[in-house]
Amino acid sequence: MIYITGDTHRDFDRIFEFCEEYDTQKEDILIILGDAGINFFLDARDIALKQELSALPITLFCIHGNHEERPYEMNTYAEEEWHGGIVYVEPEFPNLIFANDGEIYDFDGRSVLVIGGAYSVDKNYRILNNLPWFETEQPDAVIKNYTESQLKKSNWCVDTVLSHTAPLKFEPTWAFLPSIDQSTVDKSTEKWLDSIENRLSYEKWYFGHYHIDDHDGAVTILYQEIEEF
Repeated sequence: MIYITGDTHRDFDRIFEFCEEYDTQKEDILIILGDAGINFFLDARDIALKQELSALPITLFCIHGNHEERPYEMNTYAEEEWHGGIVYVEPEFPNLIFANDGEIYDFDGRSVLVIGGAYSVDKNYRILNNLPWFETEQPDAVIKNYTESQLKKSNWCVDTVLSHTAPLKFEPTWAFLPSIDQSTVDKSTEKWLDSIENRLSYEKWYFGHYHIDDHDGAVTILYQEIEEF
């Protein structure tokens, strides 16, 4: 089985409960749409969390968010081929798998494009309070070029898109935090995703990031809900 959910931010209580309720196995997959938070502090706290998650009877497939380091920036991760695409895995924790942005994976014959990353609206707060903030949180030119080259190979057609943030046209503006001045928010990733969406033929688009659960036709925003993929 393959399941999908939104941001966890290091809190996996609902995941443990879900696995127990549905009697999942390591062969089952749970997609996390960014901000898993597994590589956040980059110290012993992350190692302790990974040791805890390694006991989960499920495999986590994590999209890159904006509250975590990119695995390829860390020397503990190795590249592997998985479901037809490149992923990042630490040998000690083989059930904690991280997607490579721009990759198109094969899930039981379904082509799945992954595009992680977003701008952190809490960037200044984190910097001022000595909390981790990652300069590589948004996709750079290399990632964007790779993504578009992959889509060119697929004739700009995939079955499903998994991203952390939304194409600009799909932003749930009604769910924005009133304390955030949106004129200060860098929307470059959302605008780029808009340009992707305009050219792309797809059936479903999933994203997290906004801490809400909402379904609207081909577009699904996930946070707490866990559903079959």
